[in-house]
Amino acid sequence: RKSSGKTEVYSVDHLHGMLPLFSDIYAGAEKAGIKAETMISEYAPGQYELTLHYREDVMQAADDLVRLKRIVRQQARAHGVTACFMAKPIEDYAGSGMHFHVSLQDDAGNNVFAEKEGEGWTDTILHAIGGLRATMGESMLVFAPHLNSWRRFANQSYAPVSTAWGVNNRSVALRIPEGDVKARRIEHRPSGVDANPYLIGATVLAGILYGIENRIDPGPETTGNAYDVDPAGPPIPRDWRSAIDMAVNSDFLKSALGEDMHRTFTAVRQAEYDRVARTISNVDYDLYLYTI
Repeated sequence: RKSSGKTEVYSVDHLHGMLPLFSDIYAGAEKAGIKAETMISEYAPGQYELTLHYREDVMQAADDLVRLKRIVRQQARAHGVTACFMAKPIEDYAGSGMHFHVSLQDDAGNNVFAEKEGEGWTDTILHAIGGLRATMGESMLVFAPHLNSWRRFANQSYAPVSTAWGVNNRSVALRIPEGDVKARRIEHRPSGVDANPYLIGATVLAGILYGIENRIDPGPETTGNAYDVDPAGPPIPRDWRSAIDMAVNSDFLKSALGEDMHRTFTAVRQAEYDRVARTISNVDYDLYLYTI
């Protein structure tokens, strides 16, 4: 829907206006055994963020998200509105991300990312970030699988445009949230809400394992605005076609997804690209019909 031009971020009035729908979403989630937590009004018109409770099993976390999206769509239809999970549905506003918070436990159930009191970051969390940075470029097709996904990566759009990492910094791709040391984790921010959570989980965990096994240095932390600096590190593709090419040729992604899934996933994305590439859009007519 259209807006007057001002943002609606954290607007309580907008939340109250949608309360009948949100109440039904929470009720449906509860019946499905899904622990839906905080709901906030976000930056774009009609954009809301819903947090899911932390799961120890990454497959269960992916199940929760997929089932919740179906509940949201169903309840939205019942209330006469449309639930949209495009990564960038409105041209002039920020898109919608799927931020994935991840930590690791040892056999005793201890968080291996958590530092000891008074000490700096553990080597484990730093190497995990190093692995995620090193593999992000060839994994971007998983995090941004469609053409519309790439419209989300615009400067100052709250979506990361590099592999930068930092602490409590929402301009970076990999963020370490401050707070209770027992909850120490990495927030992986590149994925759009249109991405497949099962593939995201597999790819992120494989990147973490790659970094830990190879003791990869994450490089310096970005402390300022990551949009204003060009942090040293592996490049990431800037468009959908480049992401497809990198994914097709990635041994890492073959290992992370398995050869059969890798072949199927990249083939579907290539077929989708071919269909979009031969489609004449209204933008073509606007730019070229009367001018060339």
